[in-house]
Amino acid sequence: MNDMKKAPFYLDTEAAEWVETTLRTMSLEEMIGQLFCPIGYSTDEGYLQNELLDRHIGGLFFRDGASEEMQNTFRFAQEHTKIPLLIPSNLEAGGDGAATDGTAYGKQMSIAASGKEEYAYRLGKIACSEAAALGINWAFAPVVDIDMNDHNPITNVRTYGSNPDHVVRYASQYIKAAKEEGIIPTLKHFPGDGVDERDQHLLTSVNSLSVEEWERSYGNIYRKMIALDVPAVMIGHIALPAYEEYFGIHGEDQYRPASLSPILLKELLRKRLGFNGLIITDASPMVGFCAAMDRETAVPYSIECGCDMFLFNRDLAEDYDFMCKGYQTGILSRERLMEANRRILSLKASIGLQIRQKAGTLVPKRNALEILNCHEHKKWTQELADDSITLVKDTQKLLPVSTQKHKHILLEVLGNFPSKERVMNTAKRRLEQEGFCVTTYEPEDFSTGVDNVSVIKQKYDLVIYLGNVENASNQTTNRIQWHTFFGLGNNIPWFVHETDALFISLANPYHLLDVPMIKTYINCYSNHDVMIETVIEKILGRSEFKGISPIDPFCGREELRY
Repeated sequence: MNDMKKAPFYLDTEAAEWVETTLRTMSLEEMIGQLFCPIGYSTDEGYLQNELLDRHIGGLFFRDGASEEMQNTFRFAQEHTKIPLLIPSNLEAGGDGAATDGTAYGKQMSIAASGKEEYAYRLGKIACSEAAALGINWAFAPVVDIDMNDHNPITNVRTYGSNPDHVVRYASQYIKAAKEEGIIPTLKHFPGDGVDERDQHLLTSVNSLSVEEWERSYGNIYRKMIALDVPAVMIGHIALPAYEEYFGIHGEDQYRPASLSPILLKELLRKRLGFNGLIITDASPMVGFCAAMDRETAVPYSIECGCDMFLFNRDLAEDYDFMCKGYQTGILSRERLMEANRRILSLKASIGLQIRQKAGTLVPKRNALEILNCHEHKKWTQELADDSITLVKDTQKLLPVSTQKHKHILLEVLGNFPSKERVMNTAKRRLEQEGFCVTTYEPEDFSTGVDNVSVIKQKYDLVIYLGNVENASNQTTNRIQWHTFFGLGNNIPWFVHETDALFISLANPYHLLDVPMIKTYINCYSNHDVMIETVIEKILGRSEFKGISPIDPFCGREELRY
């Protein structure tokens, strides 16, 4: 039995006694239930009670919603559970991870581009203070992956870049701020995403580094973060074959996901790295988990091999039954069930959830929501945008643009995401306020003809591409998809020698790989309105470009520099 009075929980005698007393009085059904942190799909109270709370769940996750609705939902859940709930949220980029009306501050890579540790601290303060106002107590952040592969579709702007030392610097500041706000920070995604070009949502991806390479990079990060007493680590469905082999595992088992690997969890993370906190799986519906083993075995085995909590479900009722059956058949041992529950309870006690439950303060009052998008948070967002936007190249000496040179603009937004209309409208409105005549791109009907050279030179003085290919799960690639027919159409930049062209990436920082013909390229790392308005100020020449790229935007290709 690990001593929960030690790092990272540091429970006092009273809190440790609450853990042990609670553990002694729990039924088997309650201990099984505590292992689960499902995602909620409805705020209906009947659904919350009957589908989730009646199974004694240990945590409850909701995607971002309207703040008041989320606060009321969490209040109901906490008032109708015996043991206080862990309420996590993906607080990677601001308060908008918790609430749709929260502050969209900026992706982690924008902070790295600014070069200012203070901004990483501000990210933690904004995200965690706004989340706490809703009743959230657990941050699934910071992301401590390293963006090593420009083809990886899931990491890029979510990371602090490709330098492990930068990851340590900025993540440390986030952790400091989270703790100050009473929010549990979480390192993710162990043993490290960003090496493979594939997404663990779609298969078990592979961290292919050697033991020595891993130790110098991810290992260094995790050691330093663990030394800061981070209480939770999220486990990716990512294989680390070099370390499996180091501990004597060969063949197919070298490529099992860390979430189902006793070697990576018990030998590497627990013993070698010395982590004594809570281990939670990444989302278990991911194919990287599902396809590695039959689910009836995998659900209980994930806990037996070292995880303490099980995130999300294909079907909670079925997974709960699988966990019970696995305990009955011996896949999940009594020892591991008890150990996992002890860590779950200790994590709760480490931020005083049991005390706040008695006081009725697990969820703040409605007026706490006033912190969302407050003046200070808006000011910080503007400062980050100003300091992070990066001019990657302007070899054609296009900037600044002006109504004298570029009166007529064709504006194109690339990427079919829900934010597309907002991004288009914000950019168009801002440019028109400056006196530009803006035409927004509409896909051509190739059967009725397309613009030839003469027409495009006559119609447009400048084409502005806004790369809005957002970082999102379940994508095989994070690349531009063109609307073109053998090069016909104005979507793909065939015309760079006929009229001026400018590319502004609001998301993926590697789009230059697909538009090497465009000689003026800018990375913004985030696509919220403040970032769009700020980059327009910069292309007009009213503000200098201050950002320094935290990755190689040229993707190791010399021809992209020209």
